[in-house]
Amino acid sequence: MNPVEHSPLGKTVAYRDDYDPTLLYPIPRVGKRAEIGLAEALPFHGVDIWNAYELSWLDPKGKPHVAIAEFRIPAQSPNIIESKSFKLYLNSFAQTHLVDAAELVARMTRDLSAAAGAPVAVEVFGRARFSALGLSEPAGECIDELDIAIHDYGPPRADYLAADDSQVVDETLVSHLLKSNCPVTGQPDWASVQVAYRGPRIDREGLLRYLVGFRRHNDFHEQCVERVFMDISRRCAPQALTVYARYTRRGGLDINPWRSTEPGVPPNDRTARQ
Repeated sequence: MNPVEHSPLGKTVAYRDDYDPTLLYPIPRVGKRAEIGLAEALPFHGVDIWNAYELSWLDPKGKPHVAIAEFRIPAQSPNIIESKSFKLYLNSFAQTHLVDAAELVARMTRDLSAAAGAPVAVEVFGRARFSALGLSEPAGECIDELDIAIHDYGPPRADYLAADDSQVVDETLVSHLLKSNCPVTGQPDWASVQVAYRGPRIDREGLLRYLVGFRRHNDFHEQCVERVFMDISRRCAPQALTVYARYTRRGGLDINPWRSTEPGVPPNDRTARQ
């Protein structure tokens, strides 16, 4: 077990610029999942999509190269990777000579898969592909303009969630008001969240109050999304449910957890706030 308090979070550390895979700090998922009643057999498919915007290395002649990278860590992996350690690891390539981007991908795939405890998919986008990485907002009907009073900012209360069994719908709801906090440093994490479901019609006011209730909640991105998924599943009993959060970047990284009753490959469309 790697307790989070032993991670680099909240500590002054030296930034290495020579390759060092030991900087990666895995944290087991099992403890936080137990808090929300998740057993080993997960009730969802899922992936955590990370985007890295501060990635550079040296070619054999010593010339720097820059790129953007996408990492897909399966939700079935036993570990998450603590984000500051991830940043430190990526920075360790800055003065590292590599033959080409393929060598970079091979090293990162090996190191991240070992840390997560499951195969991690890695893709690197060089400068020539930057223009193809456009912006796109989450599809769905935004509930943020509902004219309601909110006085409860945490912890999130599942009892705000309710659904009308007399109305069965297939809809996608979006809120840009999700905010949670790092469980170690207390720094804010901002996100847009998309809830797509089929089943009894979810009360939108209750859903918005529930999501705002994360405002003073301390947890990692992945754990927040799994809590949302489980609370909606238990309180609203949808026949199908997908929860996808797009968190704004911190330290050159953004983290985007996706959990769904349906198997699939979620898009990785960067929002304007990312």
